[in-house]
Amino acid sequence: MQHAKNIVSDIQNGIIKPIYFLSGEEPYFIDQISDYIENNLLDESEKGFNQVVLYGRDVTIEDIVSNAKRYPMMAERQVVIVKEAQDLSRTIDKLASYVEHAQPSTVLVICYKYKKLDGRKGLAKALKIHGVHYESKKLYENQVGDWLRRVLIDEGYHINPKAAHILVDFLGTDLGKIRNELNKLMLILPKGSEVTPEAIEENIGISKDFNNFELRKAIGERNIVKAQRICNYFTQNPKDNPLVVTISSLYGFFSNLLKYHGLPQKDKSSVAKALGVNPYFVGEYTTAARHYPMKKVSAIIALLREADVKSKGVGSSSFATADLLKELLVKVMQ
Repeated sequence: MQHAKNIVSDIQNGIIKPIYFLSGEEPYFIDQISDYIENNLLDESEKGFNQVVLYGRDVTIEDIVSNAKRYPMMAERQVVIVKEAQDLSRTIDKLASYVEHAQPSTVLVICYKYKKLDGRKGLAKALKIHGVHYESKKLYENQVGDWLRRVLIDEGYHINPKAAHILVDFLGTDLGKIRNELNKLMLILPKGSEVTPEAIEENIGISKDFNNFELRKAIGERNIVKAQRICNYFTQNPKDNPLVVTISSLYGFFSNLLKYHGLPQKDKSSVAKALGVNPYFVGEYTTAARHYPMKKVSAIIALLREADVKSKGVGSSSFATADLLKELLVKVMQ
């Protein structure tokens, strides 16, 4: 995440390399760097003759090299961007010879999504010396909230910790999807304002009261009435609240609660660091620990594993799966 920012910052400061090889599992950061180069490296008047976008499924390595070796026309440099370059994975190492003798007036950008280079081969070794090789890694769920907050701060906004949790809970770790929803919010909310659960409910459609975050909280507080109310809402709106996601959310909560029981120090900062959560949420684990001793938590984790298997259709009819959350809730909170 920070490395991607550093690459863009270097380009803004005039430190421009002849080749950027962008690989890895998280397409968001690859697109961030590639889009910045595509939109900012050349003036609009220069792009017509000096910027070309190729697609891996339509070209060969020889085509890429041929384009990269051209000289710019009435400009300091040309830009060649190869999108979906993972379609060239079988021949990509043939690019090594070009990297070793890259055209200094060309900026070549290779978007090699969802794949990694073999570090033992020539291309990876050549990139270390002559270009930039950026590997875009997937963020863990507990890192997405922090990324989300940073994005909003950079744009002049703030976000309530609960609101961040609701967004991540509902949208998962798809950064592109989250960014699209944030863009919608920023079109509506005035700059400098705080993104709240109410703003999310009103503008994105994610309920501030009926979501996995509130369900976990209700279970942790042993608030049976509230938990059942949320459960009923989920069963009435299954498309917006997939059972497999709810079970995964509860599994993460109780796995963390098990770790909490084993911590030697239970002050807010120590717990937040050990569990990888925002200090804002530590109180929920403290409350849940009073209601669920370690032995009970272990039993709940076993129940969640069993429910996860059933939710995927193993050993359970479609009718039983529809009632699985209600049954699980009773067993967890009894």
